[in-house]
Amino acid sequence: MQKYALILIILFGLNACSEKKQSEEIIEVKKEILTGADQTDKYIPYLEGKNVAVMANPTTIIGNKHLVDSLLAVGVNIVKVFGPEHGFRGNASAGDKVKDEIDQSTGIPIISLYGKKNRPSKEDMEDVDVLIYDLQDVGCRFYTNINALARLMETCAAYDKELLILDRPNPNGHLIDGPILDMQFKSGIGMFPLPMSHGLTVGEFAQMANGEGWLTDQVKCKLKIIPVANYDHEMPYTLPVNPSPNLNTELSILLYPSTCMFEGTYLNHGRGTYFPFTVLGSPELEGVYDFSFTPTGIKGMAETPLFMDQVCYGIDLRKYDVEEIRKSKQINLQWIMELYKNHPHKEKFFDSSLSNQMGTIEKLIGTGLFRQQIKDGVSEEEIRASWEPRLSEYKEMRKKYLLYR
Repeated sequence: MQKYALILIILFGLNACSEKKQSEEIIEVKKEILTGADQTDKYIPYLEGKNVAVMANPTTIIGNKHLVDSLLAVGVNIVKVFGPEHGFRGNASAGDKVKDEIDQSTGIPIISLYGKKNRPSKEDMEDVDVLIYDLQDVGCRFYTNINALARLMETCAAYDKELLILDRPNPNGHLIDGPILDMQFKSGIGMFPLPMSHGLTVGEFAQMANGEGWLTDQVKCKLKIIPVANYDHEMPYTLPVNPSPNLNTELSILLYPSTCMFEGTYLNHGRGTYFPFTVLGSPELEGVYDFSFTPTGIKGMAETPLFMDQVCYGIDLRKYDVEEIRKSKQINLQWIMELYKNHPHKEKFFDSSLSNQMGTIEKLIGTGLFRQQIKDGVSEEEIRASWEPRLSEYKEMRKKYLLYR
């Protein structure tokens, strides 16, 4: 243990201080949220003498340094890195295929798992003793990191490897809402019977996927989870690194469970701006709303957004008080209900054939009822009632897998 304390001092530049000051700092640190990655003493000894692979992106950090760089600095033998959507170093736009490459900083092979290949091969795993998963998630069914995690779990089960999960807080952990995915709408943005906002960390999701038999052929993955310290789901948590290029503010992350559904509408939801997921609009709403914005091509964020270079009119949520969501513990349905009601060409609103930048509303929402409910002007109360009893059953089932209250 002394060896790893010394390592931490070297890595993070901790200064020697008086016994009294040390005591005060220890008390203070105990109150801070510590990610799984931050608790190096709990897993670096376990990695000694092993060939290690890491699923990583720019959120994979210890303090302010990348986990891969930090582990290499203390002699951990990292043989390869697996890269998810947006790539290991985060330089790919949403949906872009990511190629294999050699990391320029470390010389380590990076194997892309976003594109034609979405899981490690037998050859990829032959020289791996343990696989680390450490990606920041935002707690939504349509955020694809949990799908990548499930595929890694299946791979580890197939080749008898252990998966080490360094858990991180869910910034939307307080929110459990939305319809449970109807599996007839299973897709790359929804693979499991979860609500839109599931209220799990990735460690909890992994336990649920194992326990509920969600992995292919109901295989079970050997898991080792380093839980977040000093954390519960009600705690606000500001992410130190943007989890993806278009979730670039705390507000966008907290609005994401409510505004991502607009990817299934003929509206721009801020892609092509520097404030995605916080504005909603269309050129066809001119005269209905005063607020306007103009999407443009932004490299690394959205090169060809819907309504590129056209003035869009609609709703500005950049001053929205997200405490309203915290208090209600519900995603916001009023915005989509209002915008549909005010749209002059309602036949276009959910028509995904109009643009390759649109998704299908059923795959995003997770139910075949929602489109018609909005068209028919069904009340929010009735829409929410249609999510039951499955949502309440999920909330009860979820309790079995919680690592945090």
